[in-house]
Amino acid sequence: MQERYVATADLGSSKIALSVSRITGDDIQVIYYKETPSDGVRYSCVFNPTRASEALRKAIDQAQKDLDIKIMQIVIGLPRYSVRQEVAPAAMERSNPGSCITEEEVLAIKNMALDSYPLEDSSKEVIYGAVAQSFTADDMFQQSEEDVVGSPADTLEGNFKIFVGAKRAVNNIDIMLNSLGVASARKVFLPSAMAEAVLSDEEKDNGVALIEQGAGVTSVSIYKGRILRYYGSIPFGAKNITTDIKYECGFKEELAENIKLAFGACIPEKLQSMGDKILQINDEETGTYEHLRVKYLSEIITCREKEIIESILFLIQESGYAERLRNGIVLTGGGANMANLASLIKEMSGYNVRIGYPKTRHMSIEGCPGITETSAVSTIAMILNSFKDEHLNCIEELHTGKEEQEPEPDVTGTVFEDNGKEQVKPAKTVSPKAASKFKITWRKPKFIDTVEGAVGGLFDQME
Repeated sequence: MQERYVATADLGSSKIALSVSRITGDDIQVIYYKETPSDGVRYSCVFNPTRASEALRKAIDQAQKDLDIKIMQIVIGLPRYSVRQEVAPAAMERSNPGSCITEEEVLAIKNMALDSYPLEDSSKEVIYGAVAQSFTADDMFQQSEEDVVGSPADTLEGNFKIFVGAKRAVNNIDIMLNSLGVASARKVFLPSAMAEAVLSDEEKDNGVALIEQGAGVTSVSIYKGRILRYYGSIPFGAKNITTDIKYECGFKEELAENIKLAFGACIPEKLQSMGDKILQINDEETGTYEHLRVKYLSEIITCREKEIIESILFLIQESGYAERLRNGIVLTGGGANMANLASLIKEMSGYNVRIGYPKTRHMSIEGCPGITETSAVSTIAMILNSFKDEHLNCIEELHTGKEEQEPEPDVTGTVFEDNGKEQVKPAKTVSPKAASKFKITWRKPKFIDTVEGAVGGLFDQME
């Protein structure tokens, strides 16, 4: 069976996630996944193609070097923000009423709805995607696609939800890829694809709100009857929390991000004894230092998270499905890892909340750390959306038999250490540049004796 390769790029406001997968029939093997810093992207939209292309070029060059390949095409996600939804109906008289409705006819009526929908300004807007809501065939009203396909009827009507976004954002993606000499294999409207990557069939059927908190955008997708019924987004995310810490405490952005990842949590009341701990941040360049209470850090984070949650709950209410979400909320995206965020959402909304990790159990992911994290959901969604296209092959000049390289040594250094030389590492990798400039030490009331005590006791009795 012939092998094919799918390359994907998730362009976020803070990182680019590049992946390469080997496809053999229905078997998916993720052979490369790496996150690198992003540039030229704001609110998930490419606003500066030149800067964005340089950041993506570095990610592609690294992948090509590591795998000894040439990436010719890439699957890429469309912007998640500033997307409006409209209703587009379409109808057709069937030429052979005695025959059964086919999938080709359903696709044809969907294309009719897309082609006939009147955009307000076609020079500024473009349709990102369309999702069928219901079909009517003669006396069968508001049926699903599964119900109408295979049934005879004189007429076929379809009701579709159209998602419209800015044309400039799509053009900027093309400009960025053209400068790299890489073709766009497919542009994916991620909210309609992400359900396959994180939700169960029961959740999609019974009603669920999928909340994705990225760096620059937080979105909500409502599913009911296994169909995407509503989509909305706000221009706030995990990066805004970093910015709040930066300005409130007077830190540099990189240090604020590292502190957020290592010690950030919602609901300061649940920090228990850890809430009284104090971080001492030493700036070796100027010889000065700052003190930061862990509880105060949590208060900064909680204020911003409450604002984001209130906006999301407003969108859920606006959708008309607030009372029909029997399976509550699924929280995913890079910001979903914030300690106690799920508990905060549950307290404010009353819904059951779970963290949504990508479905990778039917894939081979060995040697790809990070692919199972919530930040990789968009990547898995693009892989699942593209792998069944038998004509899609993104790779050229793949050489097999290349000797396996030894892993690079860990040179990340340590940012957090105390006077007793006991080290506490942050939750994610910290750059050597940041490590050489700052030291963070416990001040009072006492030091933690072990690394396990520092990290494991950070959020005592959190739900």
